[in-house]
Amino acid sequence: MNYVMADPTGLCFGVRRAIDQLEDALRLHGEVYALGSPIHNPQEVRRLEKCGLRVVRTPQEVPEGGTVFIRAHGVPPEDLDLLQVRHTNLVDGTCPFVRKAQEEAKRLSREGYFVVIVGDTDHPEVKGIRGHVEGKVAVINPALPEEPGILSSSRVGVVCQTTLREESLIKIVSTLLTRTEELHVCNTICRATMLRQDSVRKLSKKVDGIIVMGGRNSANTHKLVQIVQSSGTPVQWIEQAEELDWRWVEGKNTLGIAAGASTPDWLIHELHHKLESSRLSKGMDG
Repeated sequence: MNYVMADPTGLCFGVRRAIDQLEDALRLHGEVYALGSPIHNPQEVRRLEKCGLRVVRTPQEVPEGGTVFIRAHGVPPEDLDLLQVRHTNLVDGTCPFVRKAQEEAKRLSREGYFVVIVGDTDHPEVKGIRGHVEGKVAVINPALPEEPGILSSSRVGVVCQTTLREESLIKIVSTLLTRTEELHVCNTICRATMLRQDSVRKLSKKVDGIIVMGGRNSANTHKLVQIVQSSGTPVQWIEQAEELDWRWVEGKNTLGIAAGASTPDWLIHELHHKLESSRLSKGMDG
């Protein structure tokens, strides 16, 4: 059995930067409150909780003067205002690419565009971007709904969730081109996301199956799984090495391994170790 790693894969720059900031804050302050899960990976969250992380849902849950961490997904401006009122020590881990999407959305709204955010309506990143829009706004998924506000607007500005599949953005933009007089598109898809998706797309053509590792609550991991599925290549989605179904592995000569942008290195190393141990064991048995 041979194993081929998607390249690049695993933690992206923005998530790695945010986790580094969070770990520094934990070492300095001992206890840090995160407004929402700091990373869409339950195993990594449990590790950080053992170091003093406290995950809360609202700014009101952060004690006066406490240290609060803003995850890579960012937050709406009103949440930052509430935290400042509580005199918190703010550690801002917002990904620079997410911040760019927030700033572009704000700029478009100030210039009078009806802002369309393409992405998952309930995703925290999208909620944060939407909070920066000062005028008319709509969030749409790749399956474009009939949105009266968009149809009645002659000037539409588009931004998107940084982890969106590029083909999904193209589909939305193509549809909007036939419905508006002026369309301004800001491609805010993170390049790291595109590279990871492209690497999985290429890998799908070279292997007998792909193991995708990442949190079940990770949107970017889900998109990697969808890309493999659309290629027709068998795929197994796992969060950690112990979930691997060895019956699925049997009969495959070459396996691909990919990981979502919120999958920490230590989980990927555990999977490598498990696969190598199995290969060595079979080699000795043979």
